Amino acid sequence: MIPPATDAGAALVVLDLLGIFVFAISGALVAVRKHFDVFGVLVLAGTTGLGGGFLRDVLIDATPPAALADWRYLLVPIAAGLVTFAFHPTVGRLERVVNLSDAFGLSLFCVTGALKAVEYGLGPVPAALMGMVTGIGGGMVRDLLAGRPPEVFSGNLYATPALVGAGIAVGLDHLGMPFGVVAASGFGVCLALRLLAIALDLRAPKPRGPANV
Repeated sequence: MIPPATDAGAALVVLDLLGIFVFAISGALVAVRKHFDVFGVLVLAGTTGLGGGFLRDVLIDATPPAALADWRYLLVPIAAGLVTFAFHPTVGRLERVVNLSDAFGLSLFCVTGALKAVEYGLGPVPAALMGMVTGIGGGMVRDLLAGRPPEVFSGNLYATPALVGAGIAVGLDHLGMPFGVVAASGFGVCLALRLLAIALDLRAPKPRGPANV
């Protein structure tokens, strides 16, 4: 199992906050490109950064959700949203960096989400699914609020790397591996798969032929 809460809990919080920050930037950029006002930018930054973790906490009955119980979880996406709102031309030009940051955020969230689910007593398969939900949930809410189809359904290999990374983290944790090994392995595999999908434009298969149903 993972180390005592005093060690693993602090590490998970740090990873969570890092993931929230990079996801919030991607949400704020979408809002800027949709010509939202500052309130809309902050809302989209917050929902992108916090949506997956909020959904995870509700599903595993970790109430109140961390986003409501810890002021740091609210401050981080607000800061990311304001920075993006003020400096969006610069941030927008760093699109490739933002895509890389998004991959980092996905990899962080799939690990933290899965391990928190384990802490709350879920089995390996449900915990891995919660890791995936944590990684993709915020982006889905972002796209729905922005009035566009969720990117995770577009064929991009996004959810699959998150599920694989979460599964590896849960499996190694179940084997009693040290927390550092568990987190680094799940993070590294998810990140490698996501970056490979971006570099090679790998996509999930879609139905062939006319969509007459």
